[in-house]
Amino acid sequence: MNTAFQINDPRAVIEADRAHVWHHLVQHAPYASQEIDPRIIVEGKGLKLWDITGKEHLDAVSGGVWTVNVGYGRERIANAVRDQILKMNFFGGSLGSIPGALFAERLIEKMPGLSRVFYANSGSEANEKGFKIVRQIAHKRHGGRKHKILYRDRDYHGTTIGCLSAGGQLERNAQYGPFAPGFVEVPHCLEYRKDELGLGHLSGAEFGRAAADLIEEVILREGPDTVGALCLEPVTAGGGVIPPPEGYWERVQEICRRHDVLLHIDEVVCGLGRTGTWFGYQQYGVQPDIVTMAKGVASGYAAISCCVTTDAVFEMFRDDSDDPLNYFRDISTFGGCTAGPAAALENMSIIEDENLLGNCDAMSERLLANLHKLAEKHPAIGDVRGKGLFCGAELVVDRETKEPLPEGLVGAITKDCMAQGVIVGATNRSVPGRNNTLTFSPALIATADEIDHITDSVDQAMTRVLSA
Repeated sequence: MNTAFQINDPRAVIEADRAHVWHHLVQHAPYASQEIDPRIIVEGKGLKLWDITGKEHLDAVSGGVWTVNVGYGRERIANAVRDQILKMNFFGGSLGSIPGALFAERLIEKMPGLSRVFYANSGSEANEKGFKIVRQIAHKRHGGRKHKILYRDRDYHGTTIGCLSAGGQLERNAQYGPFAPGFVEVPHCLEYRKDELGLGHLSGAEFGRAAADLIEEVILREGPDTVGALCLEPVTAGGGVIPPPEGYWERVQEICRRHDVLLHIDEVVCGLGRTGTWFGYQQYGVQPDIVTMAKGVASGYAAISCCVTTDAVFEMFRDDSDDPLNYFRDISTFGGCTAGPAAALENMSIIEDENLLGNCDAMSERLLANLHKLAEKHPAIGDVRGKGLFCGAELVVDRETKEPLPEGLVGAITKDCMAQGVIVGATNRSVPGRNNTLTFSPALIATADEIDHITDSVDQAMTRVLSA
């Protein structure tokens, strides 16, 4: 194990972390009481990680939050970032840069029908840009009335108050209200839980179209003249890895066009190859008006996010009038960093050069097949679903009742996998009573042996935890 920083005293690093770092999504009481040490990752290569104790892990969640699409240790990306920031590291986004221009051009080549890229530095920021675009259009074109933004139950769009206002995960929202007005929820589209929607008698495309029609019911209830946009993930991510049912997206687009509602697709998780196409929406034949992306854009080698729009949306802001408020008055400080688009250019080249979209498709088949085999062995697996290298296994107490397995037991399974040296994910503290799905999103470079290793670890963990 080699590290960029020499670790002469690992314990000193651990204690510095314990004393001063406020970790994301973590209760620190066990650290303070010395029950456990904070885990510190020091090196990565491919899908493998090493922590400060020297223990090796196989990462089945691409950096914990579905980000490192091309794997760890990519010298090509590191060199591209180094060379760029030595030459020109930053200027505010009101001026351009060479990597910013070139990446925007290459990105748009992958997104027929879209034309403009607005840079920011996180998925939350990118989605905020999309929301602000819709709100400003409402004021410029509709007297402020067509301002409401619809979002879906179980979808997630970011951590800011604005994004949480559009968040369909109540436990993520808890204790952060009051929220911004003008955001309205529509129902989820999980066929496994279709009884919750009153659609238990339908299946397949009939269910998909009916689930989409529930969105139209909300639009009609709110008034189409008040609804500016619908924001959806192509595959619901943190809400349980929920691919859309057959017929769903086609009907969603019909509904949006019928009521002049902009379609905003949040590709923060699915973008840049995660589902086996460049973007998740491209699996379903729809044409969005706004697309947001972050995580896999540069595979975590630099911070970057993008809010991409059609020319029609962009043209609503091209205005030569004397109105001083006639342009999109938004900025992201670190959207002016050149490291992000430099890394993104090389990241995209790696995906192309190594045919990682093709590998994603092949390894997706293996991962889903392995999970279905586990379901034959373990009655606690109620549903297996996914798209590309983004899959989930929903765990239940009883397959007939579909009672969710308690979150504590799901967590015990992931902890057992971690003890085996495999990092798998799980929905947690997001959707009340529905945090019961194991999640898998290995890097797009995953091999068949690595896929087998991941699912073998889950097999062993479930056997130990659920037979105890």
